[in-house]
Amino acid sequence: MTAAIIFASNKLGAVHDDQMQLMLDKFNLGKLISFQKTVNGAMGQTMFVSSKEGDFILKGNPLYPGQFIEEKFFIENIHKRTNVTVPTPYIIDDSEEIFGWSYSLMPCLQGEHMNSEHLKVTLNTADKFEIAESIAKTLADLHSWKVTRFGELDTNNLNIAAFEGSYTIWLYNRIKFWLEDAKKYSVITDEDLTRVDLLLEDSKEAFDDFSSPSFVMGDFKPGNFLIHPGMNGWEISGLFDFTNSYFGDPISDLIKMITVYLDNGEPELASHLIQVYFNGSEEKEAIKKRIKVHMLHQRVLDWGCAKAMNMVTWDNELSFSYWVESYTDSVASLLV
Repeated sequence: MTAAIIFASNKLGAVHDDQMQLMLDKFNLGKLISFQKTVNGAMGQTMFVSSKEGDFILKGNPLYPGQFIEEKFFIENIHKRTNVTVPTPYIIDDSEEIFGWSYSLMPCLQGEHMNSEHLKVTLNTADKFEIAESIAKTLADLHSWKVTRFGELDTNNLNIAAFEGSYTIWLYNRIKFWLEDAKKYSVITDEDLTRVDLLLEDSKEAFDDFSSPSFVMGDFKPGNFLIHPGMNGWEISGLFDFTNSYFGDPISDLIKMITVYLDNGEPELASHLIQVYFNGSEEKEAIKKRIKVHMLHQRVLDWGCAKAMNMVTWDNELSFSYWVESYTDSVASLLV
């Protein structure tokens, strides 16, 4: 389930003070002060809990079997293998006796989301470049966790279950599946499908030749990390939510932040992130081909979701292929 697209959500329902205190007592975490739902919670699963022993994040009512097991696995390995700050220790309580559902508990990390209302009005240009650079270095650090096969975590044995066929087949089939799904809610023409096929075919060799899978967070976006001014400027002070993590092409993790910068009219920040991350790589042609497909993948998901929920934020008359190519061409042009 680590690489699945999850739309459903198991809400927490009503939670009471006495239940929270029972949970804190179970782990000797002090007297309850307060608790509330988190503003940027993972699909309604999270609550901020404050006690006299500290501040914590509760994540409850798992979306699928093994959700907390996989998150604990990823957090513990990232903590051990990299310098990236993650919420550890990560406690799991499989018992449902307190809330009626199992849950995990982790420390609340310091910092703010970069898209918070406070930071939107206080960050200057230099701050934003520091943040983009910190994002690039954090991702590079995450991706230093290399593995020997493409796949997702099997939470039954904590081994990597290989994607069926190959990574290329898995990724291409995923794109085609969600493009077909988008046809239920929007106009996808034969020309759109032909342009997608041409891009995939043009990039196939670059993917087939790629043989260095690494950890992929799968959902690196402003809502899943915190920033804080450190000794050497702004830095990523915490990273969390590994529900969509797997092992594949690491550059896919850049896409959501590049898109944020492009949509905000800040291509110079996207360019800085890319230049710091690739740090003079000589494989730019292959990278260009792969990153365009990863952008296509994300745009297919975003197009289908926006059309299905009637939440389109762009010109609704744009064709799918024109809209997508404005992004794929932009991201390729940043790799100079």
